[in-house]
Amino acid sequence: MKELQHYDKAAYNFYSKQGVLNLPVSGWDVFSKYFQKMCDNLSDLGILKSLSEQKTWENKFPFEKEIIQKEHIIVVTDAQLNIVHATKNIFHMNGYTPDEIKGLKPKMFQGEKTCKETASNIAKAVKNEQPFEAVILNYRKDGSTYNCWIKGAPIRNKKGKVVNFIAFEREVA
Repeated sequence: MKELQHYDKAAYNFYSKQGVLNLPVSGWDVFSKYFQKMCDNLSDLGILKSLSEQKTWENKFPFEKEIIQKEHIIVVTDAQLNIVHATKNIFHMNGYTPDEIKGLKPKMFQGEKTCKETASNIAKAVKNEQPFEAVILNYRKDGSTYNCWIKGAPIRNKKGKVVNFIAFEREVA
């Protein structure tokens, strides 16, 4: 067991910097789900940070708080509303992986029973480059419906031009 001490110390140093402060003594099967979720969250945080730097976003968003503490899904589109990034936790809400929806428009989640007025209000806010907050009936990959709370906003670069839109989402009752 002494040969694992260096590994344990290196793992502790790495994960403590990432906000993972404890690992289980036993029960890896239970912990592995939490650990995978943390790895996915850290990966998403890195991608979002890189995207914000690449597009020189004017505003800084509290991504750690939104993803880790509030467990929100984050969807980022380009200025034409094509999805450029969705956090991995979107799969648990609607059954789609981020790769499946990249390049598509968020309207793909709407369907026959989606409230046209709510969809229109969101579209108006986006067109007018205004923030919005709404609950809308969306469709999962399997065709079932869910109520999705969305808080969206345009993202401007340091020159004031809208370069992306961001939405913080979660399923609600």
